[in-house]
Amino acid sequence: MQENANLAVLVVDPNPGMRTSLQNMLGLAGITKIEHAVNANTAIRQLQQRAFDIILCEYDLASGAGEGQDGQQLLEDLRQHRLITPSTIFIMLTSEAERDKVVSAAELAPTDYLLKPFTVELISTRIKRALDRRGALLPAWQLAAQGRLREAILACANGAQAQPRFAADLARVRAELHTTLGEHAEAAAVYRDVLAERPLGWAALGLARTLLALGQGDDARAILEELLATNPRLMAGYDLLARCLEADGEPALAQSVLADAVAISPHVVGRLRKLGELALATGDMAVAETSFRQVVGKARYSAFRDPEDHISLVKTLVARGDLLQASGAIRDLERTLRAAPGYDACHAYANALLHDKTGNSGAAVAGLQNAVSAVRANNALSSGLKLELARACLAHRLDEQAAGVMLTVVNDASSGVSPDQAMTVFVNAGRTDLLDHMDQQLKAQAQILLGVADEKRNMGDVRGAVQTLREALHLAPRNLQVMAATAGGILRQINELGWDHPLGQTAAGLLDGIRAQDAQHPRLATLTEEYQAARRKYGIAAT
Repeated sequence: MQENANLAVLVVDPNPGMRTSLQNMLGLAGITKIEHAVNANTAIRQLQQRAFDIILCEYDLASGAGEGQDGQQLLEDLRQHRLITPSTIFIMLTSEAERDKVVSAAELAPTDYLLKPFTVELISTRIKRALDRRGALLPAWQLAAQGRLREAILACANGAQAQPRFAADLARVRAELHTTLGEHAEAAAVYRDVLAERPLGWAALGLARTLLALGQGDDARAILEELLATNPRLMAGYDLLARCLEADGEPALAQSVLADAVAISPHVVGRLRKLGELALATGDMAVAETSFRQVVGKARYSAFRDPEDHISLVKTLVARGDLLQASGAIRDLERTLRAAPGYDACHAYANALLHDKTGNSGAAVAGLQNAVSAVRANNALSSGLKLELARACLAHRLDEQAAGVMLTVVNDASSGVSPDQAMTVFVNAGRTDLLDHMDQQLKAQAQILLGVADEKRNMGDVRGAVQTLREALHLAPRNLQVMAATAGGILRQINELGWDHPLGQTAAGLLDGIRAQDAQHPRLATLTEEYQAARRKYGIAAT
């Protein structure tokens, strides 16, 4: 038990007697570095300050208090906000026998879960099993955390040979690393190899996910339908199948699939939120209201409450014509989320929706203007809500405000919104007259970023220069000057710092794009030779 002496454990349980009992059990297992949390918010504060090797978390965290997050909701928050790493051992403790709660806890992939009462021997055995698995996967996880994904993939292969009992776990990590690199075909091959050995649900799910990324939606859908027919409690399968159906333009079927999932496992906030969004899109306001009310209620005690959930509820109530309840939702937003990031914009936009429904156009316009000002002051809203706000501004002829919101979206390279998608908002609103102005602003900003990249390169910050060049490329993806500058910057980084597969692929794609637009471009031949020379230098085989 000496090997357990350095393990740091966080026990999350509201019951002082159970905390004492767990401390005694852990002590008998040789674990003495133990801290306690009485509820989810206390646990989050402790995890924000330091890392723990093991978290032992009671499912019913509201025990005795009647309010607060449960263990499943805490785990969902920890994963979503990355307060725990893949190597953190999270064991759920519960005396709950209700099927839906056990499913909800299990589907969020805790390392293990224990049903009370349990013995010292049982908890010791489960911890040892979890530590053995972590030890096998840790080299790959550490390399991945350092950005050394190629070496992490190799570590998975070597680990599978050294410790074959963890071969499936290592294959899973290897496939996920390929996916991170954008190598979906390679990831699919790993999943197929696993499935050839035995029919593991996660492998079938991973294969479906990679096929969807490869544009083979029909094949992905067939795998998921068969998987759920034989394993109806594999909850992530419902989520992915709904994504397939939504991508195929079948939102009503996607909504039906998620409704089935919620009936089995009704406590996952992210799924409830998505069900509400689909119901809102299909016009099923009753389901949308029910879903968003549950989201607001279940997230009430989360340290990461999102005021956008209130917006969704207000939007649904307004669409149903229930203005009294909509006003109540806005008052609840005011009472409970005034200090939250994005509150000012959400509050202003919620009031604008309400005033628009009552026909008070002047107050609606004032609300939209206040929302835009809040977005400019604090860029905390999601891209989806910003796009919605821009559309509302266009509907009220607030052209400058709409353009300003769209620029905040496009300027954020992590938003997932391309300039073309942003332009589509203006096209769909019948405002093609605003396109040239937006295009000129984006090009001007891209030029500024090219200058910033030059300064970084001159100061020896090669990686920083490439990052800035990629930001410029995001703003002007078909601008030949930006494309050539980005390709050149990437090749310079590769030559100085070593081959980077994703960057190499980006450079190759940029050269193909330049060639397609202007085969006689003055830098194309030189850049192509630099690219081929870099491949030869690092022994990269031709594909």
